[in-house]
Amino acid sequence: MPTVAVTDDTFKTEVLESDVPVLVDFWATWCGPCRMVAPILEELSDEYSEKIKIAKLDTDANQETTMAYGITSIPTLNVYSGGELVKSIIGARPKRAIQEEIDALLAN
Repeated sequence: MPTVAVTDDTFKTEVLESDVPVLVDFWATWCGPCRMVAPILEELSDEYSEKIKIAKLDTDANQETTMAYGITSIPTLNVYSGGELVKSIIGARPKRAIQEEIDALLAN
């Protein structure tokens, strides 16, 4: 499953009301580390397609949600489960590190 673009308008439906956990990439087009993480998230989206949804939220275009969750550094990868924020990963990470975080969350 490819990553899903979410906006202020679709965040509640796509993320908070999702039946599976959702990893949201808070990013911006001008952010170099965000561009480094993007292809990793696309790969993980395919690898974990039935277990977790991976979404992307452009912080410049969706400031309401960005401010509501106190996002001050990007990339920030927030994981939501059952409508609640359960994990926050700040900064670019290698694929293996992100996989380990996802696996730990799914094991619970």
